[in-house]
Amino acid sequence: MTNQTPTPIRVLVVGCGNMGASHAQSYQTLDGFAICGIVSTGKSKYVLNEKLGGGYPLFDDYATALQETKPDAVCISTYPDTHESFAIMALEAGCHVFIEKPLADTVEGAERVVTAAQKADKKVVVGYILRVHPSWERFVTEAQQLGKPLVMRMNLNQQSHGQMWTVHRNLMKSLSPIVDCGVHYIDVMCQMTRSKPVWVSAIGARMTNEIPADNYNYGQLQIRFEDGSVGWYEAGWGPMMSETAFFVKDVIGPKGCVSIVAKNAGNTGQSDNVDAHTKTESLRVHRADLNANDEFTHPDTWIDMHDEPDHQELCNREQRYFLNAIQTDLDLTDHLADAVNSLRIAFACDESVRTGEVVRL
Repeated sequence: MTNQTPTPIRVLVVGCGNMGASHAQSYQTLDGFAICGIVSTGKSKYVLNEKLGGGYPLFDDYATALQETKPDAVCISTYPDTHESFAIMALEAGCHVFIEKPLADTVEGAERVVTAAQKADKKVVVGYILRVHPSWERFVTEAQQLGKPLVMRMNLNQQSHGQMWTVHRNLMKSLSPIVDCGVHYIDVMCQMTRSKPVWVSAIGARMTNEIPADNYNYGQLQIRFEDGSVGWYEAGWGPMMSETAFFVKDVIGPKGCVSIVAKNAGNTGQSDNVDAHTKTESLRVHRADLNANDEFTHPDTWIDMHDEPDHQELCNREQRYFLNAIQTDLDLTDHLADAVNSLRIAFACDESVRTGEVVRL
């Protein structure tokens, strides 16, 4: 008796920007997937199709593509204001869903997607790319060894221009930077503390007339957790952003601290480089132990992260996780609960910016 190769999962790729194109490359190269169609409203689908060698069915309209290709799974890498409706359409059509963060552009929308997934008994995986990054996993593990409370300091400011500024302007039609980008780092903070956030406070500033009047392109949030831990995160987008200290990833606890020291990724000119955003390069671990003379007993330890996966390999890992979830019927309850939780916290921060008030969770 011979082992039969499982039938590839037919995926409809929706959205062909930076993330959509990377996920499409994963589907083309990984065993277990087969692209059955590519969807975008503009010319990006033609560019992606050519990059992949051509031959894939192309569509302007998502609903038409869903009906004609009848996929097993849908990959959604469109702007956040379409996430909820596109995901629910896919689930109601009997498809599994890989969806870029955030899960939706409202908390209620995210909850509706989770309910639809449960009703359809289909898998929904949210693109939290840092969760499949071995260096970030190590960063979280090291932070968890530092005792409580933790002080978590993080930012990612992007001096965007050209095509990236176009992307950011489009994103800000529906979300602020501290929601769209912040959910990643809020998720990391929640992993580090495994404690309940109790209140948030945030500030924001609108520094350009090129975005909606009710939005802002710079924001900074603060979170206090039940265990006494605190964290801040800032995100700014636009050609005016400073590249001084734009890449801070630093955690302090009673026993010492751990920091990402990305000498190259943190250099001037890298804030708009998507591939640099996930780079750690090395972790610096400091121990707070003192001797009788109040001198440190341990030198700082450098953990060099050799052979770090690049952006494409991280996308490959996300898709392997998606494939495994489908093939092994992986329970994604906690995965989706964490996605909704980080989004709820991010929107509370957004509310704080708009009202000027502390928001209790």
